[in-house]
Amino acid sequence: MQYLVAFTTLACLLTGALASPTETTQAKRATCTVNSVASAADLSDCTSVVITAFSVPSGETVTIKAASGASISMTGSVTFSKTTASGPLWTFDTSNANFNGNGYSFKGNGDLYWDGEGTSGGVTKPHPFIKFEGYGSFTDLIIKNSPAHAISVGTTSTSSFTNILVDNLDGASLGKNTDGFDVSASDLTISGCKVYNQDDCIAINSGSNIVFENNFCSGGHGISIGSIATGKTVSGVTISGNQVEESMYGMRIKVDSDATSASVSDVTYSGNTISTNDKYGFLVTQSYSADFGTPGTGSTISDINFTGSQTKITVSGSYPRVGVDCGHCSGTWNWAELVASGGESSDIILGGAKISGGSY
Repeated sequence: MQYLVAFTTLACLLTGALASPTETTQAKRATCTVNSVASAADLSDCTSVVITAFSVPSGETVTIKAASGASISMTGSVTFSKTTASGPLWTFDTSNANFNGNGYSFKGNGDLYWDGEGTSGGVTKPHPFIKFEGYGSFTDLIIKNSPAHAISVGTTSTSSFTNILVDNLDGASLGKNTDGFDVSASDLTISGCKVYNQDDCIAINSGSNIVFENNFCSGGHGISIGSIATGKTVSGVTISGNQVEESMYGMRIKVDSDATSASVSDVTYSGNTISTNDKYGFLVTQSYSADFGTPGTGSTISDINFTGSQTKITVSGSYPRVGVDCGHCSGTWNWAELVASGGESSDIILGGAKISGGSY
């Protein structure tokens, strides 16, 4: 009898031990609702997160850090009060996230900050507005009236952004430094997005294996690589099928004049339609923050190509169609599929590089 009791006790203990992981797994599969700042505080066990409509009070910020592989969706828009927080005001930091905004918005109330001075002065403007860390796929989201820089991308593994709208149209007169996407990341695709703003549609500041395709940019400073600072590198970038209109610049590669140990390489432009109403249609400069000046020689720009489908650039202002101001550029750049018109004659200082083909 004693042996039977002992055996029964052991069986019960083993059954209990086996039940615990199942219970833990079930707990991690629960849907968590974010409807306030407080409710976003601990999502580490949530594999499904639903963000409902709510307001973020002044001085508060939100970070969404759910379980790896979590599905995150919105069922309402999130509105931000004018705030003393410095930014980012909202951060996604979930590994392998699958995010769907379902067409809802993050509303930054930029009109409460815009004064024509951007981040250089005047009213303090929180920036960036939204930051993406971790990694995953992110789709169908609206950023409305960001105080300054809209989206910062600092993802750490393969990620994609599709059908994102950055709508800063209301800042046409007083908005400034309202960058669409600021990128410091690798293995990234941004496609099918629209940006209406008053600064770079995208600024790629570092990273590799980056695709920016089939996007629409209006009212800002076009598509940029840089500015590239000391120690920063950008390589393996494809910019294709994009449309830029009503913009100060069309496309730029800008490297700080004092940058060292910095480089931009292997950039391909294909099938873009670019219209500028003020400055250069396409600019490559190692004199940044000037367009043209005394280009630095501590960085290298190489393999800048226009291939695949034809890229068409039209300049309506009184600036050169194309400008290249290189202190240290290298390689033979294939510009066979570039056609630039309007504006003034191109101004080319190659700094060691060569260009083949193209009409500019």
